[in-house]
This record gives sequence, C-alpha cells and structure tokens, in this order.
Amino acid sequence: MMAAFQFFPPVSFTWLIVILGALLLPAPTSAKTLKLPASAPIPEMNQQPESLPREPPLPQKRPAGEDNLIRTPEAAPQPPEQPKAERPEEPPPRPEAKPESTKQKPSDPRALEIPAATMPAKETACREHLKALGVEFEERKAEHDSKVGCSIPYPILVETLGASVEIKPAAELNCLMAETVARFLVDIVQPAAKDELDAEVKSVNQASAYVCRPRHDGGKISEHAFGNALDIAAFNLTDGARVEVSPVPPKKHGKFLDRVRKAACGPFKTVLGPGADSDHAQHFHLDLEPRRNGGTFCQ
Repeated sequence: MMAAFQFFPPVSFTWLIVILGALLLPAPTSAKTLKLPASAPIPEMNQQPESLPREPPLPQKRPAGEDNLIRTPEAAPQPPEQPKAERPEEPPPRPEAKPESTKQKPSDPRALEIPAATMPAKETACREHLKALGVEFEERKAEHDSKVGCSIPYPILVETLGASVEIKPAAELNCLMAETVARFLVDIVQPAAKDELDAEVKSVNQASAYVCRPRHDGGKISEHAFGNALDIAAFNLTDGARVEVSPVPPKKHGKFLDRVRKAACGPFKTVLGPGADSDHAQHFHLDLEPRRNGGTFCQ
C-alpha cells in the first residue's frame, strides 16, 4: 500500500479540488447538437433594439460672434447650360430686280402716242370734214412729252371755226376736237345768238387750248395736254356786243350763255363753267375726255 501511494507524485490540496470538480460536472453539449429556433434572430454586437427611441443629437455650440448671424441657404446647384442649337445659315439675299426703265410710265396711254410714218385714214377724213365746214387751219409739228405725259401726234392750228367766225388767238387742237367745236358753233351757238341776242357770233375768244400740264388739282393729266379741250372766255357779236362768261352776266347775256352751256353737254363729254369751281368762274371748259359708256360730266 505504501508502495502504491509512493507511485504518484505529491499533489497539493488545491489542485485536488479542481480535478474532482471537473470530474463531477456534466459533459458540455456539442455545438453540432445545439439547435436554435429559426425565427429567433441572432443579435449583433452592440446592436440596440428597434423599439427603443434613439437619442436626438445634442445641439452644437455656435462659435463666438455668430450668435446673431443669419445664415441663408446655399443656392441650389444649377444644371449645366445646354449648348445652343446652331441656326441654319440663311440664304444670301436675292439681288433686287432692276426696273425696266428709270422713267416713270405715264398713267394715260395716250401720252405714248407718236405719229406714224403715214397719217392714219381717220385723221385724213377729219381734215376733209373741217374743210367742208369752212374751218381754216394749218398742220403743226407733233407734240410729245413723255415725262409730263403730253402728246398730240397730229395737231392742227385752228384759225377760224367756220365761214367768217374767227377764234382768237388761234387754237392748237387735235382734229376731232376742232371738228366738234366747229359743229357746236354752227349747230348750237349761232342759233342761240340769233334767238336770244338778235345777232350772230363774229368771233370767239379762247382762254386755253393745248397746254402741256396736269389738272389744277394736281391729279390726272389735263385734257389740254392732248389738245382735247378748249376754254371759251367770250363771244363777240356782229352788232359789236361782247358776251363774256362770268358768274353774274347781264340778264339778256345770261339767257344766251345758259342755253349754250346746257346744249354743250352732249357733244362734249365735260362741260364746266361759273359755279363749278373757282378755276372755271370766267370761262366755259369743253373737252372730249373718254368716259365709261359714253357718259358726260356737266357742272
């Protein structure tokens, strides 16, 4: 027996208690045999439950001197500027069309009339009519001014309006106007003078025949510019009396002038006189201006 206790080396009392305690404790369960419920989450280190409220952050102390400083929010960043779309190049301007002529074309086509190499048949016939009426005339050179708008391709200078009836001064007219005035004198003026004045017309004083100008109102070209108008200022009678066209003539002269003026509206397309306007207060204006449907303008 003594020999058996002598086999083990000497052990202190403290270590003996440790060894006995280890032998008496149950064996630890293996990690492989330990199972946890699937729904139980495994808490992480230092993780707080969601149900617990988080503590608000403590306010930061403002630096000295900034207690009363009002801070404005910083401007929101702007999106980068998009490049502007390039405009298509405009086509070069077209060159302006050059006018056909620098001269202004006249508004009346009669201003473009020029004499032909041979006188037209109607002009020749008109001259034969004048000779039959006893009208004395002479041929004149053609009148033409395209800038103003005047033209008489075949003018004549009329010296008498019939047998023993002069026109003073001689009047430059186109042939048709001269023929119309001569027939007017024979058919209207002479009978009216005999009935109202017991005399015949010996001569006529004209105030205007051919004149290259526009009308007095500055509008259209005047019929005088075509030798197509005549202004009569007075009638001289065989008894020596003189009947002047005026706003207030003597009563006897007035009846004669009214009869002549009214009868002129028909052979002539335009008849103006005292009362029409201030330009015609001292004469009768007679012309053959072409009008629609052969109408007349008498005032």
